[in-house]
Amino acid sequence: MLVVMKAQATEDQVRAVCQKIENLGYRAHSMPGATRTAIGITGNKGEVEQGTLEEMPGVQEVIQVSKPYKLVSRDLKEENTVITFPGTAAGIDGPTIGGTGLAIVAGPCAIENREQAFTVAERVHRAGAQFFRGGAYKPRTSPYSFQGLGEEGLRIMAEIRQQFGMKIITEAIDHESLDLVEEYADMIQIGARNMQNFSLLKRAGRSRKPVLLKRGMAATLEEFLMAAEYIMSEGNYNVALCERGVRTFADHTRNTLDLSVVPAVQRLSHLPILVDPSHGTGKRNKVTPLSRAAVAVGADGLMVEVHHKPDEALSDGPQSLFPDQFDELMVQVRQIAAVVGRTVPSIRVGVPVAVSK
Repeated sequence: MLVVMKAQATEDQVRAVCQKIENLGYRAHSMPGATRTAIGITGNKGEVEQGTLEEMPGVQEVIQVSKPYKLVSRDLKEENTVITFPGTAAGIDGPTIGGTGLAIVAGPCAIENREQAFTVAERVHRAGAQFFRGGAYKPRTSPYSFQGLGEEGLRIMAEIRQQFGMKIITEAIDHESLDLVEEYADMIQIGARNMQNFSLLKRAGRSRKPVLLKRGMAATLEEFLMAAEYIMSEGNYNVALCERGVRTFADHTRNTLDLSVVPAVQRLSHLPILVDPSHGTGKRNKVTPLSRAAVAVGADGLMVEVHHKPDEALSDGPQSLFPDQFDELMVQVRQIAAVVGRTVPSIRVGVPVAVSK
């Protein structure tokens, strides 16, 4: 159920409605918009008695929501969600995910050592990336593959944020790792293998850090949105989605990148959606073409793997771009972004060069 407040409703009236919902034994989720505030109701097993809410001061109407996902839906919030990150001490605004700006997330699949991480970070930052991605915890198909550096990798990424100003996005694979990721990172990633790990989703929903939720390898659109609903139902409304390819019969790519899900999500949900063409294809020569297509179709950002020595990478080398290839990708992305009304950070000159210790 959804309570729509009048445009002129006061904060006290909104709080009173939320309190009434809580007193009825349900949970209230207030979502302010540009012209109105909507309050989602969760925790109800059936229909909520509308009369007691409709008569309250400031209430415009009470709407029954038929979709299984309520908080994710545009029925609750018409405007696109924009996730904002803190700026710098120098007064420079922080990056966003959603809105007119295109979020560029780049870095290696896994943090292997400090020299590797800083080398890649310096190059992607110079090219215009606002977010640095890297895995400290790597859930791999084989238990004998590189599993990540753990907290050491998180500390390296924290140093990268300190030196280059990029925000850090990294994956949590369980409750224990999420506690550490929450401490070090700016955004918590929930990977494809954990998209329906409902206990982990609820824990991420109790975090104050934004969450990047990747689509599961065989997830339908509704399952994808319901996973986001799990996070938001716990009170964390800063959620971004990420299309990273689904498993099909195709064998010419690692996965099948489903770009049609981008406009489908944007029609049903207010949440921003990024595209990961690296995992979506698994082939270096397909990453740039699919990045161009993702921007053209309206994605809110890209998540691209970059490695200075991909042939020696401990994880996903074949799908990682060389830094020079990432530079060229950014040139092309800027051209396409301008056509679809999006902005991309310009090349940074005079950036500090990382010195490994």
